Amino acid sequence: MYIKDISLSNFRNIAVAKTCLDKGVNIIYGPNANGKTNFLESIYICSTGRSHRTKNDRELVRFGENEAHIRVNIQNESSSDRIDAHIRSKDRKGIAVNGIPLKKSSELFGTLYTVIFSPEDLSLIKDSPSQRRRFIDIELCQLSRVYCHSLQQYMKVLKQRNNLLKNIQKDHRLKDTLFVWDKQLVEFGTKIIQFREKFVADLSEKASLRHRQISSSMEELSIIYMPSSEGSSFEEKLLSSVERDIFMGSTSHGPHRDDAVFNINGNDVRIYGSQGQQRTAAVSAKLAEIDIINEEAGIKPVLLLDDVLSELDKKRQHMLMDCISEIQTIITCTGIEDAVMSYAGRAAVFNVDNGVIKREK
Repeated sequence: MYIKDISLSNFRNIAVAKTCLDKGVNIIYGPNANGKTNFLESIYICSTGRSHRTKNDRELVRFGENEAHIRVNIQNESSSDRIDAHIRSKDRKGIAVNGIPLKKSSELFGTLYTVIFSPEDLSLIKDSPSQRRRFIDIELCQLSRVYCHSLQQYMKVLKQRNNLLKNIQKDHRLKDTLFVWDKQLVEFGTKIIQFREKFVADLSEKASLRHRQISSSMEELSIIYMPSSEGSSFEEKLLSSVERDIFMGSTSHGPHRDDAVFNINGNDVRIYGSQGQQRTAAVSAKLAEIDIINEEAGIKPVLLLDDVLSELDKKRQHMLMDCISEIQTIITCTGIEDAVMSYAGRAAVFNVDNGVIKREK
């Protein structure tokens, strides 16, 4: 899978742009705050239906304009697809695939597979559990519509249950209706736990192989899924924590409180690892993402590297570039780092200046 071209209109600071991309490495360089990340963000929106930077679509529309448009043409081995995103500052965005409007943004998953890697992802290990859950959820939503549906339903039920818990504080007679939401929470939550358990086990196996490559087999990485509740005990924990949940006005057990632990040589990297080890573990996890998509979907995803090379030392830069040579990669950077210099001769190189994207010869 690769992106043939992308057209933008009034997207953030980019007024108008049409860019044809190469199948291999594409280097987008220029000063900060000129539109490099905006370019990657537009691709990510056409992959997942949402931005990785903001929840407010209004921020995606160029200042002074009411609408923004994105069009991406994708080529697979035997087929091609077109994704159109119509973003409105005062209304919900609309997304269409091959001219057919989607009822929900989640229906977009599986059309364009991407893996995005930004400086924030290097903090995946030491950040809060919510960041690791988001990492797992985004990948699983790309791979399984069943998971995506279960997650959406779970979050809706969780919101309803939490609202009811707050109302029970005022009227305890409502407690008798809690079982309605508990039943649904267990139903969708159990599916989520099963999917995550399998995914993290697969991620751990593949990330371990990648980590050995990067660390020259000197370190052993493992990733352990830490569910708030095991599938078999989820209902039991909900029942046992009812009074506490009513007092707190929130649900204390369930997949919304899951986590994952990254260990190197048996030690928790978040606590005992150096910054270099934490970043290497994050790189390994991202590379494992690519391997999982390739194995599960039979497609090599598009890799978006958002100014991440400048955050890595030279050894990790070269290791990362060596591992991604066979997939379409779009790299943003302020200048052409040494790690990509060897690719510059056969890569497509683009300069971004104040929202204007120009291909260099």
